[in-house]
This record gives sequence, structure tokens and C-alpha cells, in this order.
Amino acid sequence: MVVAGGIVALVLGSGASRPMPGESGTAPSEAAGAALRPNVVFVLTDDLSMNLVRFMPHVLAMERDGLTFKDYFVSDSLCCPSRASIFTGDFPHDTGVFSNFGPGGGFRAFYRRGDERHTFPLALQAAGYSTALMGKFLNGYLETSGHGHLSDGEVTDVPARYVPPGFTQWDVAGWGYPEFNYTLNQDGVLHYYGDHPSDYLTDVISRDGVQFINRAARQKTPFLLELATFAPHSPYVPAPRDANDFPGLGAPRPPNFNVLPTDPPKWLADHRPLTRTQIAKINSAFRRRVQSVQAVDRMIGTIESTLAADGIGRNTYLIFSSDNGLHTGQYRLMPGKLTAFDTDIHVPLVVVGPGVPAGKTTNAMSENIDLASTFAAIAGTHMRSDGHSLLRLFHGHPAAGWRDAILVEHHGGPMSVLDPDYQQSPSGSPTTYEAMRTHRFLYVEYADGEREFYDLRTDPFELHNLARQLTPSELTQLHAALSRLEQCHGARRCWAAMHVAPLAPVRGVRPRSPGSNT
Repeated sequence: MVVAGGIVALVLGSGASRPMPGESGTAPSEAAGAALRPNVVFVLTDDLSMNLVRFMPHVLAMERDGLTFKDYFVSDSLCCPSRASIFTGDFPHDTGVFSNFGPGGGFRAFYRRGDERHTFPLALQAAGYSTALMGKFLNGYLETSGHGHLSDGEVTDVPARYVPPGFTQWDVAGWGYPEFNYTLNQDGVLHYYGDHPSDYLTDVISRDGVQFINRAARQKTPFLLELATFAPHSPYVPAPRDANDFPGLGAPRPPNFNVLPTDPPKWLADHRPLTRTQIAKINSAFRRRVQSVQAVDRMIGTIESTLAADGIGRNTYLIFSSDNGLHTGQYRLMPGKLTAFDTDIHVPLVVVGPGVPAGKTTNAMSENIDLASTFAAIAGTHMRSDGHSLLRLFHGHPAAGWRDAILVEHHGGPMSVLDPDYQQSPSGSPTTYEAMRTHRFLYVEYADGEREFYDLRTDPFELHNLARQLTPSELTQLHAALSRLEQCHGARRCWAAMHVAPLAPVRGVRPRSPGSNT
């Protein structure tokens, strides 16, 4: 395999002989009592890219007061597959959820495969926790998509009042992307919310979250609360009070903005430079995205104030993240996702809470499949998954022996026009692929045989595809390592597959200049 200033050979780690950092000692003693076990508030946003964090003062304060994961990624840059991986701790190849709709996607696939009976809320509820989900669940749940009822092919065989197992409180919307005029299933009772400013969905779940926390504090019950916003997903609807903020703000212009990488894959190669009209649309979308995260940021501040007022702030982990990122002009693409580029797979993960050192960062390779095991470890319990608990990292333990590779899986193909993530060609429509991301490189294999390889040490913006410059031996080694990841099942085998070790450089490569803007 390959990396670094030139191309570097790699070999897969020793697999089963490599130890997994233990969780022993992280669980509270039985004598401590349920009331002393830490609480968890998990704020999961929708399509929030890394370039939005600087506009969120409460999240920036979390970075100052807690731990920031610099290398946290998602298993698929698409809403439902990513959220299925978060709930179960499993890769898409184990959840069977590869899309938002259709036989292999959405709530339909999650329900029919029985994935809902293998989730972190169930594990924590069994451990004595009160558990709540507020906001967004999975695509296809309680959904008419805003365009009429879903087709018969999307029927999930469950009533609209259905509440999945594992939740003490359930306040979940179907098609909540417009933030107004939606239906909320509140513990099996359907409530319609209209278009008054007080109906803005992010504010509604913020109020409900406060009530849940206050009740749990009075009852002295440990709890897990997931606040899953639809913001800042398209159509990027800000709260009315934020609709005029950030005048003149445009999308950032990193080196990969409106530029193709050298030797791009076929799905990307024919994209022409963005027009002035397209760039204006990108700027408008970015400004609305920044406006829409203001309500999310205020919600975080409200939750922090509530925890402090109830006297439980120091015993509560507050965790902030996103289900995937979003590109806005990078690689000549209109706003969208689905790619293996960092714009789409690299997302925030910030945590504050008991034992979390202030103002620290970690470069430990981590992924959304790790969250389920982490929440279980916080509660002093365990759940089977492909991931690995991050709790030791939360507490500042060194990452010695930690994994150095993560897996990204994506199934391409036509998307339903009812899909909230429906993308036309200008936003990008990647072919089915599997990808391996390490600190040193990104390697992608497409179903049509194409490959990409980016040396991240010299090319952090992923502009020089060096795949054609790799030797047959290097390609064979990369393929073998990626195949082990694709075929892993369970924590130990996936942990072993996520270790690769560098050997000596075999040669240097001077990459060609990336494509120009014209």
C-alpha cells in the first residue's frame, strides 16, 4: 500500500493478535447507584459540514471546555445509512441500510431487518436509563415527503403512531426539513405543528428537551437524550429571527473550490467550471445554512443552562456531531454529498462532560459506528457492534494502539425524486464505491473498476489522484486491506481490519497540477 511524500508501502496489521484497548475500569461500580451514573445529551445535526462550526459560538465554547476529535468520519455520507450506523454501531454492510428509500434503505429496511432491536437506546434503557429521541429518526418514518404520500414500495408495515423499542419518550417528526407544517409523533399521539414562529422545529425539540431533562433531574434518573435536528439540511430554513443575519456572506473558497482533481473518476470528470449563476446559488445556500445553525447553537446553550440549573451539568456528557457533511462548490459540484471526499465524510465530534479534559484535541481515527459502544460504556453496560468505545479517549487516555483506518461504503444509482437527498448531476452522483481513509491517504475503489488514491500528507485538499501511478503490488495490497474492512463483522474483527502499518517509501512522486478553473 501507499502514502506519504512519495508513495509508501503498507501492510495490514496482525489482526487478531492486536489488542483492543479495554473498557475495564470505565464502568461505574454497582454500588454507586443509578442516580450517579452519567447522563448523555447527544446533539446530532443533519448535513452539518466542518465549515459551519466557526459560526456556532456555543460549539466553539464546547471545544474550549472539552475534547475535539480532529479525525472523525461517517460510514456513508448519506442520512439514513449514517444514522442506522449510529443507532446500531454497525457498518452499512451489517445494517443492510444503504439508501434513504427502496428495498435496501430507509426506515423500511431498518425495521424489516430487525435493526431497531439492536440499538444503543435499548442497551441504555435495559441499564436503567430514561431514553428520549426528539427531532429526526430515519428517512421514511412518518413521512409523506411534502409531495404526497410515499409509493406502495415504501410502505413500512407499521402505523403512523408506531414508537420503536428502547425509548422512554418519543418526539419525532416525519418530513421536518421545512421546519414548519409537520407532524410530530409524541409518544404515539400525532400532533400537527403549523407555521407560527413558535412551531419552528428546532425550537420545539429544544423546549421538549428542557422538559425531559427537568423531569429526569427531579426523579434522579440517569438519562440519554438525543436531539436530532433537521437543520441545516436543505431547504436550509432558518428560524424567522435569523432570516436576515450574515448579510453578504458567501461560501468559503478553499483550494478545491471550482477545481477538478487530476485524473478524476468518470462520474466527476465531465463537470465544467461553475457559472456565475451557480456560484451565486452556492453562496445563497451557504448563507442560509449558517443562518439555520443559529437555532441549533442556541439550543445547545439552552440545554447547557438547564443542566447547570438542575445541578447535573458536571455529571452529563454533552456530545455534538453530524450525520454527514456537504460540499458547496468544491470539485465544481453544486451543494450535495455522497462522495468519499473529506467535504462529505469528515464531520465534527465535540464532547464535554465528567473527566473530559478542557481544550484538548485528539487525532485518533474515529467513526460514527463508535458512538453506540461509547454510550453503552458511559452507562456501564455493553452492546455488540462493529465499533469501539471512545470513552477512554474522552477521559484523556493516550491513543496508543488505536486504529489508523476507517471504512466508508456507498451504494450509488438512481435516487427517488421523493428522497430529501435527491441529487441531480450538478451536485454529483458517484458510482457505488468502498473507501479506506487513514491519516495518510484516501483510497477509493468504484464498482466500475476505477480507483482513486490521494496522499493526504502532501495533498490535504484531495486534488491529485495518484492511483494510476501505483504499482500492481501496491494496488493489490490496498485492495486486500480494503476487502478486509468490507468483510469485517463485529468489534474484534473490524478493529483488527482497521489497523495498517507503514513500511519504507519506495519512490517519490511529483503530482501534476490540478485542473484549472477554466
